[in-house]
Amino acid sequence: MKATPAEWDILQVLWERGPQTVREVHDALGAGGYTTTLKLMQIMLAKGLVVRDDAARAHVFAPAMAREQMQGSFLEDVLPRVFGGSATALLQGALNGAKPSADELAAMRRLLDEYEEQQ
Repeated sequence: MKATPAEWDILQVLWERGPQTVREVHDALGAGGYTTTLKLMQIMLAKGLVVRDDAARAHVFAPAMAREQMQGSFLEDVLPRVFGGSATALLQGALNGAKPSADELAAMRRLLDEYEEQQ
């Protein structure tokens, strides 16, 4: 499922804070107009990126999928197009751009070790 940068921002709010009304998402973003947030969330509903609970007067939105599931979907799209299908190129790009901490590097090593053990 593809999301625009603005839609990713909304999803981040929903993943971090749980189900929210449009007003709550708009306030959390702190930028743009309310009607822009409303329109984006309506588009996201149509795209299947969010679900809406219509039980209350103020509709409450939640992500349609978990963050990890959405990230996986994003990588399935980006990896072949941007990194030529190379996980190594993806990791190298991430390391060059992010400058991970020692703890993050240790966590990456553990993940690689666990992945190798499962193969």
